[in-house]
Parts: sequence; C-alpha cells; structure tokens
Amino acid sequence: MFGEPAPRPEFMQSEPRMSTTEALTDDEFTLRSSSAASPMSPYYYEQGRLSGESSPMMMSPWNQTTNSPFSKPQWSQQEENVPPNALVGSLVREEGHIYSLAASGDLLYTGSDSKNIRVWKNLQEYCGFKSNSGLVKTIIISGQKIFTGHQDGKIRVWKVSPKNPSVHKRAGTLPTLKDIFKSSIKPSNYVEVRRHKTALWIRHSDAVSCLSLSDDKTYLYSASWDRTIKVWRISDSKCLESIHAHDDAVNAVVCGDEGVMFSGSADGTVKVWRREARGKGLKHAAVKTLLKQECAVTALAVDAAGTMVYCGASDGLVNFWERGKNYAHGGVLKGHKLAVLCLGSAGTLVFSGSADKTICVWKREGVIHTCVSVLTGHEGPVKCLAVEEDRDAAARGDRRWVVYSGSLDKSVKVWSVSEMVNNNNNNLVLHHRKASDADSLPSESDGSLSSGWVSRKH
Repeated sequence: MFGEPAPRPEFMQSEPRMSTTEALTDDEFTLRSSSAASPMSPYYYEQGRLSGESSPMMMSPWNQTTNSPFSKPQWSQQEENVPPNALVGSLVREEGHIYSLAASGDLLYTGSDSKNIRVWKNLQEYCGFKSNSGLVKTIIISGQKIFTGHQDGKIRVWKVSPKNPSVHKRAGTLPTLKDIFKSSIKPSNYVEVRRHKTALWIRHSDAVSCLSLSDDKTYLYSASWDRTIKVWRISDSKCLESIHAHDDAVNAVVCGDEGVMFSGSADGTVKVWRREARGKGLKHAAVKTLLKQECAVTALAVDAAGTMVYCGASDGLVNFWERGKNYAHGGVLKGHKLAVLCLGSAGTLVFSGSADKTICVWKREGVIHTCVSVLTGHEGPVKCLAVEEDRDAAARGDRRWVVYSGSLDKSVKVWSVSEMVNNNNNNLVLHHRKASDADSLPSESDGSLSSGWVSRKH
C-alpha cells in the first residue's frame, strides 16, 4: 500500500535507558561489550539528558503512527487446534508502539505511546481510556485499581466503575495534589534533581519506567529514570520513602516476599533491598549488590515460588541468582543476539523478550534452564510481556500459559505455551547443562516457534 519498501533505517532504542550498549554480531555474541557506545550507536544517549529532551525513541522507524487512534482494531486468529507452543493470534490497533501490558483473568490492558490504555476481553477490544501524561511505560493491576506509569514522571490511578465494568475513571495521581501542596511549604522537602534544578522528593522528575506491588499488596514501588525508587502506601496514596537507588536510570524494580525488593539500572547493577519498619514509616536498606557490569540492566523477574531472581541486560544475556543460597549466582542464559527488553515467569517457565524480535521460552529444572522454544513472528523489538494461566486448559488437566507479547511493531501477539516438554519429539534436542556453561542459540521459524537446544560453544 506504500509502494516499494524503502530500506529500513537502523533501529534506535531509547528505553530502557542503556548507558553503554552495543549490538552484538554473531561472532561477538558471547562477549560482553565493555566500551561506551559512541554517539553513532543506535543505543547511545547523553547521560545528562532527561527523557523528554530529544529522545531517540521519537526517531524510531516504528514510531510512524499514521492511522487514526480510533481506527478499528484487527484480530487475526490462527488455527483452532493449537500445538504445544504456538501463536494463537495478534491484536493490532494502529496507534503506536506497545510499551506496557498487564493481564488479569480474561482482561488485558495495553499501553502505548498514543497515551491510550486499551482493555481487551477474551481477545476482543472491550473498552479504553486516555491519559494526558504521555507514553504509557508501565501498567500494574491491584484489585479494582489500575496504576499506570508515564513518560512525564506521573503515576495515574484508575478505578473500574462498580456499575459498569467497562468504564474506567481516573481516581487520582501519585503524589496527590494535597500532598504536593503540604510538602511544598517546607523548603527541606526539595531535593536537587539536576544541576540548578530542585523538585519535591515525593515526585519523580523523569520517566516512570516500572511499577511493582509488595507481596502483601500494601505498597507500590515506582522506579524512574531520575535514579530513584519511591515507595507508596496504597491505602492512602502517600509516598513513604524515596530511595536514591542507583547512579543512573532505574529500569526495573520487582518485589520478592518477606519485604525484599530488587532493582536494576542503566549503571549495570542489580541490588537487593530489605524493607524495615521505622516508627510510623519504613526504610529500605541495601542488602547486597548481585551484579556490577558495563552493560545496562533492562529487566527483572522473580519466579512464582520466589526462589530465583532473573535479570535481563543490553548484552542479550539473562543472569539468575538462587535465593536459597543467599542469592548466589546460578548462571547465564544465552538465547538472544540483541538486548533483552522484558522478562516474565510462570510455573517452571521463564520468558525473555528481546530487541532481536524473538521470545525465548526457558524451562527450569532445579538450577538447570533449557531453551525449549523460540517464539517468532514480531516485526519489531519485543518490549513487554504478560503471562496468565490458561484456565480452560487447566480444566482439561493440561497446564498451559497464555503469553501476551507487546512490540514496537504496534501489535500484541497471543501465544499458548505448554508447561510440558515433549521429550518424544526427535527434533527437540535437550542437553541439560548448567546455564553458565552453555550457549542457547535456537534457530528461528516464521509464525510460531522453533525447537531450541543448550550446548557448549566450541
């Protein structure tokens, strides 16, 4: 419809923030880049720049939104009989990159750079609502409340109408206007956010990159490119603490159990924090630094049992640590040729989405991880993942997961992934090795999946 396709320009990625990142060639894939990206690198950004100032994201070849945001969504469905791991269909609404996903039951929330939050029910568009706070970078659901984090540093709170569940009304903003007014009176509540600029400590001064709920759903954690993590009490929307967590943008935050929290940053570190009660408030103490490297940390995940912590980085690697061994390093999963942008975990499976347009499915047995599938079909980097149990399959005795993947190709793909690995399939070679000793370089196929393997690189 556009005539002869022009050569695709080189992809320019601006988030998560990556301080020193280079795309790896096949030969360089196993080596971590330790040199700073040059200004000509597709991952380069100026360290002193805030997110709203000439973001390279605006120059992305996937940032050409020409269709109306109110154009009719498209749903393309695959065959009825779904194989063990396969593409079920695609949700397409031509209104921008998909940057965030959140799933709850039969509902799926999608956020994009169009400022719209779309709600899908049973894979059909159900409703939508609009925020005026810029690109929707992260979404999280807590009961009847939905929290969204935005490029402009705001956190919006939405509530589902009890009379009409398809209606979502804005219930507030974090911090509340009342708290901003009360805090602004005292000069001591202002902190320096950059040279010659101050702001209230309860407000984020740059993009909110990630949101996470405490295990008891009492606290909301917000990570930001302003290098802080803020802790909010959900019951009264109060900001209880601002943690100066890292020396660069905080790209990821995830909560474990028993008051433990993990953070990952563009400064290349992953840190462990523990929540402690302090009178009427609380305080987070740094417990341990799990990782320190040149490449930016872009994503974090904790498995359902809380026994493993996973970290994705701009070098395409996924590191993991074992909680039972005081977070000793367990190994490295090598399945991507470009940056890992998102992670998900469900049951014994781990999912990693990448700028290489693929999703690796890893099965864990103890500390051994095997890449059992590579989901392909996206035409742009895979930016976000959400995983829900397939309740219909569970009723039939088949443990299966519905995996949603959002991409900068402006689509959400829906995958059905089985917990069971078909060991009788002669085409699926599984050499179980410690991930730290192995490379996983599965081949790709169009549309759904290809078999993967784990083998020692010669």
